[in-house]
Amino acid sequence: MSNWKTSLIQAYRLCTTPYRQFRWFNMARKGQVPAIVLFYHRVADDHPNDWTMSRKDFKNQIDWLQNNFDIVSLEECQHRIIGSGNHRPTLSITFDDGYAENCEYALPMLVERRIPATYFVTTDHTFKQQPFPHDVKAGCPLPANTIESLLALDRAGIEIGAHTRTHPDLGSITDERVLVDEVVAASIELEAVLKRRVRYFAFPYGQTANLNAKVFGMLREMGFLGVCSAYGGWNEVGGDPFHLQRMHGDPNIERMKNWLTYDPRIQSVERYIPRDELFDRELLQETVRATDERSKLSRMTLPFPATDPIPQSPNALQ
Repeated sequence: MSNWKTSLIQAYRLCTTPYRQFRWFNMARKGQVPAIVLFYHRVADDHPNDWTMSRKDFKNQIDWLQNNFDIVSLEECQHRIIGSGNHRPTLSITFDDGYAENCEYALPMLVERRIPATYFVTTDHTFKQQPFPHDVKAGCPLPANTIESLLALDRAGIEIGAHTRTHPDLGSITDERVLVDEVVAASIELEAVLKRRVRYFAFPYGQTANLNAKVFGMLREMGFLGVCSAYGGWNEVGGDPFHLQRMHGDPNIERMKNWLTYDPRIQSVERYIPRDELFDRELLQETVRATDERSKLSRMTLPFPATDPIPQSPNALQ
Protein backbone atom coordinates (compact mmCIF):
# COMPACT_ATOMS: atom_id res chain seq x y z
CA MET A 1 0.00 0.00 0.00
CA SER A 2 1.30 3.47 -0.89
CA ASN A 3 2.45 5.82 1.86
CA TRP A 4 -0.27 8.37 1.15
CA LYS A 5 -3.02 5.74 1.54
CA THR A 6 -1.48 4.56 4.80
CA SER A 7 -1.36 8.18 6.01
CA LEU A 8 -5.04 8.66 5.12
CA ILE A 9 -6.02 5.52 7.05
CA GLN A 10 -4.01 6.68 10.06
CA ALA A 11 -5.60 10.13 9.88
CA TYR A 12 -9.09 8.61 9.67
CA ARG A 13 -8.42 6.40 12.68
CA LEU A 14 -7.05 9.27 14.75
CA CYS A 15 -9.90 11.61 13.79
CA THR A 16 -12.47 9.02 14.83
CA THR A 17 -10.63 8.04 18.03
CA PRO A 18 -13.01 9.93 20.37
CA TYR A 19 -16.00 8.10 18.90
CA ARG A 20 -14.18 4.76 19.05
CA GLN A 21 -13.18 5.31 22.68
CA PHE A 22 -16.73 6.32 23.60
CA ARG A 23 -18.06 3.23 21.90
CA TRP A 24 -15.46 0.97 23.52
CA PHE A 25 -16.31 2.37 26.96
CA ASN A 26 -20.02 1.63 26.47
CA MET A 27 -19.39 -1.88 25.17
CA ALA A 28 -17.01 -2.65 28.05
CA ARG A 29 -19.42 -1.24 30.63
CA LYS A 30 -22.24 -3.41 29.29
CA GLY A 31 -20.07 -6.51 28.83
CA GLN A 32 -20.68 -6.37 25.08
CA VAL A 33 -17.09 -6.22 23.76
CA PRO A 34 -17.08 -8.35 20.57
CA ALA A 35 -14.55 -11.14 20.02
CA ILE A 36 -12.27 -10.86 16.99
CA VAL A 37 -10.67 -13.75 15.10
CA LEU A 38 -7.77 -13.08 12.72
CA PHE A 39 -6.53 -15.35 9.96
CA TYR A 40 -3.13 -15.52 8.29
CA HIS A 41 -1.78 -17.77 5.55
CA ARG A 42 1.99 -17.60 5.19
CA VAL A 43 4.75 -15.72 7.05
CA ALA A 44 8.03 -15.61 5.14
CA ASP A 45 10.51 -13.19 3.61
CA ASP A 46 10.87 -14.97 0.27
CA HIS A 47 8.43 -15.21 -2.65
CA PRO A 48 6.14 -12.35 -1.54
CA ASN A 49 2.52 -12.49 -2.71
CA ASP A 50 -0.94 -11.37 -1.60
CA TRP A 51 -1.21 -14.12 1.02
CA THR A 52 2.29 -13.79 2.49
CA MET A 53 3.41 -11.48 5.30
CA SER A 54 7.03 -10.67 6.10
CA ARG A 55 8.54 -11.79 9.39
CA LYS A 56 9.07 -8.17 10.47
CA ASP A 57 5.46 -7.23 9.78
CA PHE A 58 4.18 -10.30 11.62
CA LYS A 59 6.32 -9.58 14.67
CA ASN A 60 5.18 -5.94 14.73
CA GLN A 61 1.56 -7.07 14.57
CA ILE A 62 1.92 -9.63 17.35
CA ASP A 63 3.70 -7.04 19.52
CA TRP A 64 0.83 -4.60 19.04
CA LEU A 65 -1.84 -7.27 19.54
CA GLN A 66 -0.26 -8.46 22.81
CA ASN A 67 -0.29 -4.90 24.12
CA ASN A 68 -3.92 -4.27 23.21
CA PHE A 69 -5.85 -7.57 23.40
CA ASP A 70 -6.34 -10.71 25.40
CA ILE A 71 -5.11 -13.24 22.82
CA VAL A 72 -7.02 -16.42 23.55
CA SER A 73 -7.84 -19.78 21.98
CA LEU A 74 -10.92 -20.25 19.81
CA GLU A 75 -12.52 -22.15 22.67
CA GLU A 76 -12.02 -19.27 25.10
CA CYS A 77 -13.25 -16.88 22.42
CA GLN A 78 -16.47 -18.90 22.23
CA HIS A 79 -16.81 -18.90 26.02
CA ARG A 80 -16.67 -15.10 26.00
CA ILE A 81 -19.30 -14.92 23.25
CA ILE A 82 -21.81 -17.08 25.14
CA GLY A 83 -20.86 -16.05 28.69
CA SER A 84 -22.49 -13.53 30.98
CA GLY A 85 -20.57 -10.71 29.31
CA ASN A 86 -17.21 -9.80 27.84
CA HIS A 87 -15.55 -6.69 29.25
CA ARG A 88 -12.13 -7.01 27.62
CA PRO A 89 -10.76 -6.73 24.06
CA THR A 90 -10.54 -10.35 22.91
CA LEU A 91 -8.78 -11.84 19.89
CA SER A 92 -7.89 -15.29 18.51
CA ILE A 93 -5.23 -16.12 15.91
CA THR A 94 -5.65 -18.68 13.14
CA PHE A 95 -3.74 -19.78 10.03
CA ASP A 96 -5.18 -21.33 6.87
CA ASP A 97 -3.84 -23.84 4.31
CA GLY A 98 -0.62 -25.13 5.94
CA TYR A 99 2.51 -23.53 4.50
CA ALA A 100 5.79 -25.10 5.63
CA GLU A 101 7.53 -21.75 6.17
CA ASN A 102 5.20 -20.96 9.07
CA CYS A 103 7.19 -23.46 11.15
CA GLU A 104 10.40 -21.50 10.60
CA TYR A 105 9.44 -18.26 12.36
CA ALA A 106 5.77 -17.41 12.98
CA LEU A 107 4.64 -20.49 14.88
CA PRO A 108 7.82 -20.89 16.97
CA MET A 109 7.42 -17.25 18.01
CA LEU A 110 3.81 -17.82 19.08
CA VAL A 111 4.80 -20.94 21.00
CA GLU A 112 7.67 -19.13 22.72
CA ARG A 113 5.30 -16.35 23.79
CA ARG A 114 2.66 -18.91 24.83
CA ILE A 115 0.11 -17.42 22.44
CA PRO A 116 -2.67 -19.86 21.45
CA ALA A 117 -3.34 -20.43 17.74
CA THR A 118 -5.40 -22.72 15.53
CA TYR A 119 -3.79 -24.05 12.36
CA PHE A 120 -6.13 -25.17 9.57
CA VAL A 121 -4.69 -27.56 6.97
CA THR A 122 -5.86 -29.27 3.78
CA THR A 123 -5.08 -32.96 3.85
CA ASP A 124 -4.08 -33.63 0.23
CA HIS A 125 -1.47 -30.88 0.26
CA THR A 126 -0.08 -32.10 3.58
CA PHE A 127 -0.31 -35.87 3.11
CA LYS A 128 0.69 -35.92 -0.57
CA GLN A 129 2.97 -32.85 -0.47
CA GLN A 130 1.12 -31.19 -3.33
CA PRO A 131 1.57 -27.42 -3.89
CA PHE A 132 -1.54 -25.26 -3.80
CA PRO A 133 -3.15 -24.59 -7.20
CA HIS A 134 -3.08 -20.82 -6.68
CA ASP A 135 0.70 -20.99 -6.13
CA VAL A 136 1.18 -23.18 -9.20
CA LYS A 137 -0.93 -20.76 -11.23
CA ALA A 138 1.31 -17.91 -10.04
CA GLY A 139 4.35 -19.87 -11.20
CA CYS A 140 5.72 -20.31 -7.70
CA PRO A 141 4.80 -23.65 -6.05
CA LEU A 142 5.47 -23.37 -2.32
CA PRO A 143 6.04 -26.22 0.16
CA ALA A 144 3.22 -27.43 2.39
CA ASN A 145 3.55 -28.71 5.93
CA THR A 146 4.50 -32.34 6.34
CA ILE A 147 2.74 -34.80 8.62
CA GLU A 148 5.78 -34.67 10.88
CA SER A 149 5.53 -30.90 11.23
CA LEU A 150 1.82 -31.12 12.09
CA LEU A 151 2.59 -33.65 14.82
CA ALA A 152 5.29 -31.33 16.16
CA LEU A 153 2.85 -28.42 16.20
CA ASP A 154 0.30 -30.56 18.01
CA ARG A 155 2.90 -31.52 20.64
CA ALA A 156 3.82 -27.86 21.08
CA GLY A 157 0.20 -26.91 21.83
CA ILE A 158 -0.92 -25.47 18.50
CA GLU A 159 -4.43 -26.72 17.75
CA ILE A 160 -4.77 -28.35 14.31
CA GLY A 161 -8.02 -27.73 12.44
CA ALA A 162 -9.57 -29.09 9.23
CA HIS A 163 -9.65 -27.14 5.96
CA THR A 164 -11.02 -29.77 3.50
CA ARG A 165 -9.11 -32.26 1.37
CA THR A 166 -8.29 -30.22 -1.76
CA HIS A 167 -9.21 -26.59 -0.92
CA PRO A 168 -12.33 -26.37 -3.13
CA ASP A 169 -15.04 -23.71 -3.17
CA LEU A 170 -17.61 -25.54 -1.03
CA GLY A 171 -20.25 -22.95 -1.83
CA SER A 172 -20.34 -24.11 -5.45
CA ILE A 173 -20.65 -27.85 -4.67
CA THR A 174 -24.12 -29.40 -4.63
CA ASP A 175 -23.15 -33.09 -4.72
CA GLU A 176 -23.38 -34.27 -1.11
CA ARG A 177 -20.95 -37.14 -1.72
CA VAL A 178 -18.30 -34.62 -2.72
CA LEU A 179 -19.10 -32.44 0.30
CA VAL A 180 -18.91 -35.41 2.67
CA ASP A 181 -15.57 -36.51 1.22
CA GLU A 182 -14.03 -33.03 1.33
CA VAL A 183 -15.28 -32.19 4.82
CA VAL A 184 -16.10 -35.34 6.78
CA ALA A 185 -13.75 -38.00 5.38
CA ALA A 186 -10.81 -35.59 5.16
CA SER A 187 -11.35 -34.48 8.77
CA ILE A 188 -11.45 -38.07 10.03
CA GLU A 189 -8.25 -38.87 8.12
CA LEU A 190 -6.60 -35.87 9.77
CA GLU A 191 -7.79 -37.11 13.16
CA ALA A 192 -6.28 -40.54 12.45
CA VAL A 193 -2.88 -38.95 11.79
CA LEU A 194 -3.03 -36.72 14.87
CA LYS A 195 -4.58 -39.48 16.99
CA ARG A 196 -6.92 -36.93 18.52
CA ARG A 197 -10.22 -35.31 17.62
CA VAL A 198 -10.31 -32.25 15.38
CA ARG A 199 -12.60 -29.60 16.86
CA TYR A 200 -12.65 -26.75 14.31
CA PHE A 201 -13.12 -26.33 10.57
CA ALA A 202 -12.37 -23.36 8.28
CA PHE A 203 -14.03 -22.86 4.90
CA PRO A 204 -11.56 -22.37 2.01
CA TYR A 205 -11.78 -18.80 0.68
CA GLY A 206 -14.36 -18.10 3.38
CA GLN A 207 -16.47 -15.44 1.68
CA THR A 208 -20.24 -15.75 2.00
CA ALA A 209 -20.49 -17.22 -1.52
CA ASN A 210 -17.99 -19.93 -0.51
CA LEU A 211 -20.01 -21.15 2.50
CA ASN A 212 -22.45 -24.04 2.43
CA ALA A 213 -25.35 -24.57 4.86
CA LYS A 214 -25.16 -28.37 4.50
CA VAL A 215 -21.55 -28.29 5.67
CA PHE A 216 -22.64 -26.42 8.80
CA GLY A 217 -25.14 -29.19 9.47
CA MET A 218 -22.61 -31.96 8.84
CA LEU A 219 -20.07 -30.44 11.19
CA ARG A 220 -22.63 -29.93 13.96
CA GLU A 221 -23.61 -33.60 13.57
CA MET A 222 -19.93 -34.59 13.75
CA GLY A 223 -19.54 -32.79 17.08
CA PHE A 224 -17.25 -30.00 15.89
CA LEU A 225 -17.07 -27.04 18.24
CA GLY A 226 -16.94 -24.37 15.56
CA VAL A 227 -16.72 -23.30 11.94
CA CYS A 228 -14.74 -20.32 10.64
CA SER A 229 -15.53 -18.02 7.72
CA ALA A 230 -13.24 -15.28 6.39
CA TYR A 231 -15.37 -12.41 5.08
CA GLY A 232 -14.71 -9.99 7.93
CA GLY A 233 -16.87 -9.00 10.84
CA TRP A 234 -16.54 -9.48 14.56
CA ASN A 235 -18.39 -11.88 16.88
CA GLU A 236 -20.88 -10.20 19.17
CA VAL A 237 -21.60 -11.34 22.71
CA GLY A 238 -24.78 -13.39 22.71
CA GLY A 239 -24.36 -14.35 19.06
CA ASP A 240 -23.85 -17.78 17.51
CA PRO A 241 -20.57 -19.17 18.90
CA PHE A 242 -20.52 -22.05 16.39
CA HIS A 243 -19.89 -19.76 13.41
CA LEU A 244 -16.81 -17.62 14.02
CA GLN A 245 -16.41 -14.72 11.61
CA ARG A 246 -12.79 -13.86 10.88
CA MET A 247 -10.85 -10.83 9.68
CA HIS A 248 -7.73 -10.90 7.55
CA GLY A 249 -4.41 -10.26 9.32
CA ASP A 250 -3.60 -7.38 6.98
CA PRO A 251 0.13 -6.88 6.26
CA ASN A 252 -0.38 -3.11 6.57
CA ILE A 253 -0.43 -2.53 10.31
CA GLU A 254 -2.17 0.84 10.06
CA ARG A 255 -5.05 -0.70 8.14
CA MET A 256 -5.21 -3.55 10.66
CA LYS A 257 -5.19 -1.15 13.62
CA ASN A 258 -8.03 0.73 11.96
CA TRP A 259 -10.20 -2.39 11.68
CA LEU A 260 -9.36 -3.74 15.13
CA THR A 261 -10.01 -0.54 17.06
CA TYR A 262 -13.76 -0.92 16.51
CA ASP A 263 -14.15 0.86 13.19
CA PRO A 264 -17.94 1.47 13.03
CA ARG A 265 -18.05 0.03 9.50
CA ILE A 266 -17.31 -3.46 10.83
CA GLN A 267 -20.69 -3.65 12.53
CA SER A 268 -22.38 -3.24 9.16
CA VAL A 269 -20.90 -6.53 7.86
CA GLU A 270 -23.88 -8.83 7.26
CA ARG A 271 -23.55 -12.11 9.10
CA TYR A 272 -24.03 -15.33 7.11
CA ILE A 273 -26.84 -17.46 8.55
CA PRO A 274 -27.19 -21.00 7.15
CA ARG A 275 -30.83 -21.37 6.09
CA ASP A 276 -31.01 -25.09 5.36
CA GLU A 277 -28.61 -27.43 7.16
CA LEU A 278 -30.45 -30.61 6.11
CA PHE A 279 -28.20 -33.31 4.65
CA ASP A 280 -28.08 -37.05 4.05
CA ARG A 281 -27.31 -38.44 7.52
CA GLU A 282 -27.09 -42.01 6.25
CA LEU A 283 -24.38 -40.96 3.78
CA LEU A 284 -22.47 -39.20 6.54
CA GLN A 285 -22.65 -42.19 8.90
CA GLU A 286 -21.60 -44.54 6.11
CA THR A 287 -18.59 -42.32 5.36
CA VAL A 288 -17.60 -42.20 9.02
CA ARG A 289 -17.70 -45.99 9.27
CA ALA A 290 -15.77 -46.52 6.04
CA THR A 291 -13.10 -43.96 6.94
CA ASP A 292 -12.71 -45.42 10.43
CA GLU A 293 -12.19 -48.86 8.87
CA ARG A 294 -9.54 -47.57 6.46
CA SER A 295 -7.64 -45.81 9.23
CA LYS A 296 -8.16 -48.74 11.64
CA LEU A 297 -9.24 -46.30 14.33
CA SER A 298 -12.57 -45.27 15.79
CA ARG A 299 -12.85 -41.49 16.00
CA MET A 300 -15.16 -41.88 19.01
CA THR A 301 -12.25 -43.33 21.02
CA LEU A 302 -9.81 -40.53 20.12
CA PRO A 303 -9.08 -37.94 22.81
CA PHE A 304 -9.91 -34.28 22.38
CA PRO A 305 -7.13 -31.69 22.52
CA ALA A 306 -6.48 -30.16 25.92
CA THR A 307 -9.23 -27.77 26.97
CA ASP A 308 -8.20 -24.23 26.06
CA PRO A 309 -4.73 -25.31 24.82
CA ILE A 310 -1.79 -23.02 25.53
CA PRO A 311 1.52 -23.62 23.68
CA GLN A 312 4.01 -25.20 26.05
CA SER A 313 7.45 -25.72 24.58
CA PRO A 314 9.26 -24.23 21.58
CA ASN A 315 11.61 -27.22 21.70
CA ALA A 316 8.75 -29.45 20.52
CA LEU A 317 9.01 -27.82 17.09
CA GLN A 318 12.63 -28.83 16.65
